[in-house]
Amino acid sequence: MLAIVWHSRTGAAQAMARAAQSGAGAAAELVAADCVTSDLLLAAQGYLFVCPENLGTMSGAMKEMFDRCYYPLLGRIEGRPYATLIAAGSDGNGAQSQIDRIVTGWRLRRVAEPYIVNLGAQSPSEILTPKVVGEAELAHCGSLGAAMAEGIALGLF
Repeated sequence: MLAIVWHSRTGAAQAMARAAQSGAGAAAELVAADCVTSDLLLAAQGYLFVCPENLGTMSGAMKEMFDRCYYPLLGRIEGRPYATLIAAGSDGNGAQSQIDRIVTGWRLRRVAEPYIVNLGAQSPSEILTPKVVGEAELAHCGSLGAAMAEGIALGLF
């Protein structure tokens, strides 16, 4: 099973996660970050982490999920595949690098390049406005979900 762990405040990351789950189909479980348990992550064979970049880092709810699950999984999930989808107002690199640093401790293996959707929201009103992710970007998220699910099913990862 591919665990698609997501958090979204304005809808962009949620839409990206749903697109990835649609691509992966029944081989994926879509789980909000605040509902994730270490048992769920232990049962998964791979991970797709989807979140917004907030103030130059991953969202607080996603960070809290890692805080809650990190030590119970340490030494238990090495080598499993992961990828990331980031919804950003600017470059998204802060959130991306923060996730990469955390999962390095778990010894996860990146299997796809980071995908960052830059929505260009910079003013307070733009930042707080619900977001719409373009069809091309959602199609990419769906393709990534499908590829990860297929790679897991075929034992490629």
